Amino acid sequence: MNTTKDSIKRLFNEYSEKDYWENVDFHLHSSASDGKLPADELAKQAREKGLKKFSICDHNTLDGYKLINLDEYPEIITGIEFDCWYRGIFLHLLAYGTDLRSDALKPFVAKNKADTEKDIVRIFDRRNVPELIKAIHEAGGIAVLAHSACCWTINHEHFVKSMVKIGLDGLECYYPYHRHRAIVKFHTAETVKQIADKLNLIKTGGTDTHGELK
Repeated sequence: MNTTKDSIKRLFNEYSEKDYWENVDFHLHSSASDGKLPADELAKQAREKGLKKFSICDHNTLDGYKLINLDEYPEIITGIEFDCWYRGIFLHLLAYGTDLRSDALKPFVAKNKADTEKDIVRIFDRRNVPELIKAIHEAGGIAVLAHSACCWTINHEHFVKSMVKIGLDGLECYYPYHRHRAIVKFHTAETVKQIADKLNLIKTGGTDTHGELK
């Protein structure tokens, strides 16, 4: 049994929906990808804001964590957001709680800065999702489908079930759906929560902040 993975699952389950909107934020971006602030400054702001737990989930890179002494930030859960295609659907897959010393994710991380920040580059990434989820688990983490309501699926429950078969652990349920994601949203946030409950998936959430924390 992967005790690290199980402990991460328990951690997410400790928080209520109210916590996800007020006290925790598991979806932040630093300048290691397409955010504005260096990861260490972002971590400082998260602490000053009083967040109980938070995660920096840069696109396809863990480089932001090189600026942070994790021993000084017990409230941080490591994270990364991968750009992927699965069954013809472009999606973002969040990995939480992975061991930064693990080699498992190395084949999947960006090889240059453009792969972390430019949409036109990232959309052409061809990561093998079953292999990626396996690598996330090998690194001690869990795999969560980001801003799930925006997936361009006809039958979203059927699509999520297909991902559960290859190891998906959770859905990002508490998400503000601002900017362009409010327009391209194919499903409702309530539908996503219902699917997570029905399939016994972890429910996570975050603001997807790319700038300063307010």
